[in-house]
Amino acid sequence: MTNSTVAVVGAGIVGCLVAREVISRAPDTPVVVFDRDGIGTGASRRSAGLHFPRGATERVRQMTAYSHDFYADLAAKHPALPIHSLGMTVVATETAAQLGEVYLDRAALTPTETVPADIRLPQGARTWRGNGCHYADVPAVAQAVARELRPHVTFREGVRVTAVEDAGSEVLIRLSTGKTCTAGRVVLAPGPWLADPAWRDLVAPLHARVKKVAAIHIEQEPRRDDGVIVFQDEDAFLLPLRHSRHWLFSYTHQEWDVDPDTVSDGLDEKVLDAALPLLHRYSPSLAERAAGGRVFCDAYSADREPQVRALDPAGRVIFAGAANGSGYRLAPAIAAEAVGLLQLDGETSQPPKEMSPA
Repeated sequence: MTNSTVAVVGAGIVGCLVAREVISRAPDTPVVVFDRDGIGTGASRRSAGLHFPRGATERVRQMTAYSHDFYADLAAKHPALPIHSLGMTVVATETAAQLGEVYLDRAALTPTETVPADIRLPQGARTWRGNGCHYADVPAVAQAVARELRPHVTFREGVRVTAVEDAGSEVLIRLSTGKTCTAGRVVLAPGPWLADPAWRDLVAPLHARVKKVAAIHIEQEPRRDDGVIVFQDEDAFLLPLRHSRHWLFSYTHQEWDVDPDTVSDGLDEKVLDAALPLLHRYSPSLAERAAGGRVFCDAYSADREPQVRALDPAGRVIFAGAANGSGYRLAPAIAAEAVGLLQLDGETSQPPKEMSPA
């Protein structure tokens, strides 16, 4: 690698879109992507892949709008990609004006008296119908992006970065293979692996934390017209995974400062005790069909906005992540912000190159 090289650490959906953004802006830039496992593994492999048009802050709403347009364009050009549109019902006790502060205009929330099948409303709750949602097979999308990039980008799967060091005019990257490489700039997209010794000290000033994320699988096949059901008050949702013929119930699980390498044992009693009463509150019939699930981790920022910033005074090492469980939803905007900080030589304003169908 030379000083013009951009190294991306992490080949999840964020890392892959960072590489794509670099090539889109500066096609002649050498790009190398490292991942300790494989493309689309880590948090991306277990992501629900839900995109919906909302954000708790103005920056997140802007990032959501950018990512919404990115994915809509991608899906329209490449219908073979596993990106599936679906409707949305929001269940909330907030007034319409309060929901309007969170959801984008393109959601077009409209009050409705229709309650989705198998759902019962608690006292005081109402429903709104909305647009602008989709869900994706996130690892498959990441792999499709990587497949298209391979003529221009080098992917080094199964190669762990063991150190990221300032070497004056460049960055020194030590690898698990015993080799040492250099790059002009590095983008760290490590997902929940914030405490990796290779960059632990670099990311410590971000004050990001790792939280366990859990979702329950419900063995009931969704109907063709079923959409996502968002429980706004609880920050939870029911997602019909039509391609795999079951539902997914995602909820907010409060278990912090978790080592992502220790959550591979699956569901435990603590997870189920937190999830099932909430699910039963809205749908006893679906709660009875809860049959399994997924457990993983994600990085969360102190202000609940993604962290995209330089970690060193020279601006050679950029962190891109801590997306608070919205890594897929905000990945295009995170990638654009991160690459904007790289100040690539010869950067153009051309749009991203089109991908071939998967």
